[in-house]
Amino acid sequence: MDIFRNAKLQHTTAQRKTGDAASTVISPDDFAHACDEISQWEGYAPTPLVPLPGLAQRIDVGQIHYKDEGPRFGLGSFKALGGSYAALRILQRELTAKLGRDVSAEDIRNGVYAKDVSEITLVSATDGNHGRSLAWGCQRFGAPCRIYIHAEVSEGRAQAMRDLGADVVRIKGDYDESVLLAKSEATEHGWFVVSDTSWTGYSEPPRDVMAGYGMMTREICQTLAQAPTHVFLQGGVGGLAASVAAGLRQHYAEASPQVVIVEPDLAACLFDSARNGKATNFAIKEETIMAGLSCGEPSGMAWEILAEEASDFLTIPDTIIPPVIRMLARCECNDPMIEAGESAVAGLAAVIAASLEPALREKLNLDQNARILLIGSEGVTDPAIFNEIMSETAQDRL
Repeated sequence: MDIFRNAKLQHTTAQRKTGDAASTVISPDDFAHACDEISQWEGYAPTPLVPLPGLAQRIDVGQIHYKDEGPRFGLGSFKALGGSYAALRILQRELTAKLGRDVSAEDIRNGVYAKDVSEITLVSATDGNHGRSLAWGCQRFGAPCRIYIHAEVSEGRAQAMRDLGADVVRIKGDYDESVLLAKSEATEHGWFVVSDTSWTGYSEPPRDVMAGYGMMTREICQTLAQAPTHVFLQGGVGGLAASVAAGLRQHYAEASPQVVIVEPDLAACLFDSARNGKATNFAIKEETIMAGLSCGEPSGMAWEILAEEASDFLTIPDTIIPPVIRMLARCECNDPMIEAGESAVAGLAAVIAASLEPALREKLNLDQNARILLIGSEGVTDPAIFNEIMSETAQDRL
């Protein structure tokens, strides 16, 4: 317990705006169309929503539910929902424009336009999971795929994208620099960027990415007997958090849960945005163990939603991530075994550490009535890193 009690968490309360971004940035129709499409994909099945009653009792809260995205389409991550769906939507729009008639997603999936699709190259920058999703989608739909990764992306994650047919380009800089290179080379060669980050003049693919994530939120709402009181959501550029927050708001309305955003203290762009009351970039000086959350620039569209829906923002240190991964894998609280990646457990790590700090526990309303929802965003996407974490012998049991 000491490693969690001694963890230095930063907390800020959001300067929340009023508005309807949760239904206008991503509309109910956006979510519905994405869910209707994804549910038809070969291999689709809802991922498990795992109750953790042993841990809930240990930290004295009411309930904890962990949405385990490890089994998603065999890709190990929720990203399979977003990048692949956005790729399909780009192909649909481009072919409709090129051929002068409506082109259906079903026909693209079934190879009716295979030759035309093979001439449309899709590109993106990634920390791993988004690129893997895009590569998988491109392989299914028959489109060429080019992925840009930064210096700290593990070779295991790079090889997983190559195995799906992607041309992987590694740069020397960080994630944000890989984003810039993907954009510039796409412009130069007439390729199409599939990004989960929006910028001026670029909004449709990020909206489609977030709409695709709505499949996960729909599954959660269909499974839970009552609305959660809290949802702890990983940061990154904000796409996951914004999508889930919007989906929960659309489903539960005024009963929607308290939204708490969690980020590494080494990559806290959303935390700084909350403190400043506007989207703010964060200068990353050191890479975090939570590779999927190592993002210094928030998505503008995502921030529109989070500025209205998120009430609290937390940063956490890297030190509490390995203990949580081991706790889940070793069933230390007699809960079901979960094998999770580093970014997946950020929310859970924050819940544990915050619950052990009396003042923060009170601020966040973490009491015996709290029903906490967590998004386990990835499974073991890099076995070498997972095995290294599991082999450590630090005394950090709850």
